Amino acid sequence: MNIVIFGPPGAGKGTQSKSIANKYNLYPLSTGELLRKEIKDNTKLGSEISLIINSGDLVSDDIVSNLIGKFISDDSYRNRIIFDGYPRNLNQAINLDNLLKKDNQKIDIVLKLSVSLEIIKKRILDRQSQENRADDSKEVAIKRFKNYENSIEPVINYYKSSNLLKVVNGERSINQISAEISGLIDSIKG
Repeated sequence: MNIVIFGPPGAGKGTQSKSIANKYNLYPLSTGELLRKEIKDNTKLGSEISLIINSGDLVSDDIVSNLIGKFISDDSYRNRIIFDGYPRNLNQAINLDNLLKKDNQKIDIVLKLSVSLEIIKKRILDRQSQENRADDSKEVAIKRFKNYENSIEPVINYYKSSNLLKVVNGERSINQISAEISGLIDSIKG
């Protein structure tokens, strides 16, 4: 099965993706990790991505789409992908469906972690003190949250119209969120 999980930066997508991946033998595909890998590897693209992310802006659809396309076409991940933080706008949602259709794959469920800005700010500051990520500052967190909120509504409507969207309260404990997500996945697995 292929799963999309999304929510604002700091909502816990990465944590939940890893938990789902372990439980259901899936591969978490984090656009954030793909982008950070480019930066860490000091590629030309990585330098460009670093400037964009550190200013609080979002990386272009083309850059992300090319990175995602490589994974979708890899047979080792076929129908075993959790898309973590992608798609983040309507063009990306449509593009993802088209990329998957080309490879006879589809999205089986879409999980939206619902979290308030106040909780996001607290989590981002906690994560900054633990991981020391350059993109984790209060100002950048607020800007990224607002960018996310402005672009995500069409994606929510797109997946609602396909009856794939399930909204999960992302403000509870990690274990409570994981239990709810597992129940949703188990209900579609049959």
